[in-house]
Amino acid sequence: MSNVIELTPLGGLGEFGSNCLAVRFGEDMILVDVGMGFPEESAYGVDVCIPDFEFLEQYRDQILAVVLTHGHEDHIGALPYVLKKFNVPVYASHFTMGLVESKLEEHELLGDTLLHRVEPRDVVEIGAFEVEFIRVSHSLVDCFALAIKTPVGTIIHTGDYKVDETPVIGEPIDLRTLRRYGQEGVLALTSDSTNATVPGRTPSERAVIPDFEEIFSEAEGRIFVAAFASSIHRLQIVIDVAQQFDRKVCVLGRSMVKNVEIAERLGYLDLHEGMLVSLQESRKLDDGEIVYLVTGSQGEARAALSQLSSQSYKGLSIQEGDTVILSARIIPGNERAISRLIGEIYKRGAAIIDEKRRLIHVSGHASQEDIRIMTEAVRPKFVVPVHGEYRMLYRHKEFLKNHCDF
Repeated sequence: MSNVIELTPLGGLGEFGSNCLAVRFGEDMILVDVGMGFPEESAYGVDVCIPDFEFLEQYRDQILAVVLTHGHEDHIGALPYVLKKFNVPVYASHFTMGLVESKLEEHELLGDTLLHRVEPRDVVEIGAFEVEFIRVSHSLVDCFALAIKTPVGTIIHTGDYKVDETPVIGEPIDLRTLRRYGQEGVLALTSDSTNATVPGRTPSERAVIPDFEEIFSEAEGRIFVAAFASSIHRLQIVIDVAQQFDRKVCVLGRSMVKNVEIAERLGYLDLHEGMLVSLQESRKLDDGEIVYLVTGSQGEARAALSQLSSQSYKGLSIQEGDTVILSARIIPGNERAISRLIGEIYKRGAAIIDEKRRLIHVSGHASQEDIRIMTEAVRPKFVVPVHGEYRMLYRHKEFLKNHCDF
């Protein structure tokens, strides 16, 4: 048997999105994540970008499974397309699998795919690989790093993570298990580079709560909060603060409605009895009694916030006296769309609050000190920076060389 482990990235290195890593040992291969990418604004008519799966054709009979770290679109968005080519089992956490099931149902693949739900610390054997699922913190819930054991060494793949010791939902990152692997010996660490240019530690999700409370206390009119629909921690914070200030919550936008429904059904969101109201019910409330959770933080033309600001969304529109909170970072490439969106909101006479003015967003990705903590816990022989543009991969390497004795 070969003593070589092959790691072949099909996306996610040198670019944002399309995260997909093929791991091969001998005659066995697994795919770690199969994400979609983000088309540039100039790519007219292009809705999604997916990895080039042509490379996998030569290994068609060797692909044993898809293993998912978490449920963000840049990690699961291309799953239906790869399953149409290679019908293999999928392993994921409960919440990630909830998102996967919804996606596969849309593509009429749900009944044809073998789905395995896994818990933190579960270990599964997939051909020559033994994979342990290790809990990590991220902006999404139920996220994993992976320990991929082979006959010639262990690969730790971090997925997207940060070292959050006080997450809003669930348990903190499992550094104890990561350190155990470090003591046993790790061949390579493939590690998130998204925030490798950012000094210090990434703040906990709880860091945004005081500013949300202050904004809610000051706002007299309606409040619109635009966030990533997958940021379940953030959604819980908005719901909790809304209850604190006697406001009901109305959810607008297809992906936001879907994710809230999945998160509530699986027990990840605590909606408090009577907190959610329909759009029709929200119209009957005074302006100071309602919060709208909406899609469209990236200025997407068809999302709820763009329609609310430029025309109307099912008869509802932003007006003078409203407060609009953009509780998300700008994904590179979306700057112009967001600038146009902000202009439209100002034309309506509403106030806008973004992360430059108040602490209403924190990243879900590891900054430099998080990277140090992860690397020192795992103590790998090799580090492979992944997930990010080339400048991020380079800064990740330079930080480890200069500050972690690599």
